[in-house]
Amino acid sequence: MSQIIALTNQKGGVGKTTSAVNLAASLAALDRRVLLVDLDPQGHASMGSGIDKYELDKSVLDVLLGEATAADTIVKKLAVKYDVLPGNGDLTAAEVELLDRDKSESCLTNALASVSDAYDVVLIDCPPSLNMLTVNALTASDSVLIPLQCEFYALEGLSALLDTVEQIKQNVNPDLAIAGILRTMYDKRTSLTREVDKQLRDYFGDMLLKTTIPRNVKVAEAPSHGLPVTQYARFSRGSQAYRVLAKEMIRRLAL
Repeated sequence: MSQIIALTNQKGGVGKTTSAVNLAASLAALDRRVLLVDLDPQGHASMGSGIDKYELDKSVLDVLLGEATAADTIVKKLAVKYDVLPGNGDLTAAEVELLDRDKSESCLTNALASVSDAYDVVLIDCPPSLNMLTVNALTASDSVLIPLQCEFYALEGLSALLDTVEQIKQNVNPDLAIAGILRTMYDKRTSLTREVDKQLRDYFGDMLLKTTIPRNVKVAEAPSHGLPVTQYARFSRGSQAYRVLAKEMIRRLAL
């Protein structure tokens, strides 16, 4: 049985999509069967996996609306070694389209039911907002991985997200757990990073992953080549960090 993990943070620019792509690649390199679901209208996880979001005949929106099956929409045999259920700007229509449906929060759950057992891990890249797409991801998931940049407003945004997770647990998905909080763009040389890091450790304890993702130019360059950094610059600091993250996730969640 697969484990479904949503990567989410309502604040943009925290390395959420970058982490989704590179964790998918790193788990695949460790012989896990991985599906990456691009639920962000920006479609960056698809682009970062070598898929042209502008050329899609079908996307995850068609699957959510029941107009296509996940099996027929998933893109396989990619150079990145994992499969992708791609997304693009069409997802901007999802908020309105899904609200008109019964049990609208379960559309993704139903869509993945027929394919999830073919994978060890399903990673969902959520939009940078707490909307109906994010609710669908949290409803479908076993756990939540929260990428977080060590900056001034980090704790404020995190509290709102944890409140949302708690609401999802109480109303539709009682087994939803926090897989961990991932510190991204980490630079321990700055006093702000050290201060926020201490606050995170004091407040969240074991919920905080041991792995940190450093600021690294190769990580920023890789998406423009349609590759994870683990393939674009496999010996870079960023690539090494994501491989360590994959191993920690495997231990933490028994993947």
